Amino acid sequence: EERTSGLYKDLHVYQLEHPTQVIEWTSGRTVCVAGFSPSKNEILELRLPRKLFADENKGLCAERDFKVVHGGFTDRPVRCLRHVPGTRCAVTGDGLSSNLQVWDLGGDDSDVIRRTGSIEGRRRRTGVSEGGSSIAARPSSPPQILHGAQISDVQLTELSSGQTLYQLESDSADPLSSLHFLSDAVFLAGCSNGNIYVADTRTSAAPQLSPPPPPPVSSGESVLWWTDASAGPDPSGCRVVRLSSSGQALVSDLRNLGGAVSRAQLDVQTRRCGPDDVRVSWAPALDDCIAVSGRLVPKATTDKMRTASKSSHSPLAGFSGAVQIYDASVWTSELQEARPLFEHRGHAVSPEQSDDGVPPILVTSHVWHPERPRTLLSAASDGSVHVWDWVDQSAADKR
Repeated sequence: EERTSGLYKDLHVYQLEHPTQVIEWTSGRTVCVAGFSPSKNEILELRLPRKLFADENKGLCAERDFKVVHGGFTDRPVRCLRHVPGTRCAVTGDGLSSNLQVWDLGGDDSDVIRRTGSIEGRRRRTGVSEGGSSIAARPSSPPQILHGAQISDVQLTELSSGQTLYQLESDSADPLSSLHFLSDAVFLAGCSNGNIYVADTRTSAAPQLSPPPPPPVSSGESVLWWTDASAGPDPSGCRVVRLSSSGQALVSDLRNLGGAVSRAQLDVQTRRCGPDDVRVSWAPALDDCIAVSGRLVPKATTDKMRTASKSSHSPLAGFSGAVQIYDASVWTSELQEARPLFEHRGHAVSPEQSDDGVPPILVTSHVWHPERPRTLLSAASDGSVHVWDWVDQSAADKR
């Protein structure tokens, strides 16, 4: 289904039978999605509408819908999914253990996605609870993945042999929120307590640890953090964004991860959220833009929510069904409130939503297109998947 308005250059909508928490590019025109229910789930590779990529004469392009090109099933939830570059292989985690599943995404001769193996996570110390792994695919061949649920069990595994090529040397039990390769060998590990570790797979040296800068005002409450790193050919130019559950965003560079080049108080706060409930991401092809989604609520309505939650039976009452985009280039070293440059609120007004005691729809995932500057995909708790190309109204108004 296609929808357009003055806010969008393109907007296409697709409905999954069950919601997804993962959206992963397998090419510039295809993505993988998968369900996360406790029992049987679909893993699908979807081709985006051809009309989205028609530069001219869009009206003459007949194919305006998403299309399922490959599919399969898993008997586990899929909380994390990574495509291995240069292959038709993906790796998934169920969010329950540090073990992973390996999948063949099919090809021209088969439309079936099938499981081909598994990878066992490192055995952690007694007394530490099990949790889901973060995964990063090494951007070179042969295919290798970095994975772990906490700092002390991060390892690099070769897919073809299952051989462990590297283990991070650390006694820390900090739970991971994300893993990112900054180059072929150097990687960054973001933790849900705000700590960031940088390490090199070519050496057994201890990783560099950088705690988050202290907040200007501490509420005394426990704070969760989510992290993303900007991509680029030169790792030294990498920037890192950390978003806290109180809505504070910090931007640091690789030379001083313990400090903040700039910071902002975003127009959001979170409630009763977990490590998998919020997404923050740098735009790969648009300078200084950051997208945020998940169990977020506009900051101005927080007091109203506190009052409403006392009489509400819904644990999601008041959460936003939006993806917000911020321009980090205007942030400074002083903490100031920032307003979003753009908000995609299409999921919040989906036809499946009602006022009859049904929990509001919230965004479960979003991802930027790797090459198209303002194109994003987002998914929501009602099973909707949107691909949208947004218009920067502030830039348009200046013309």
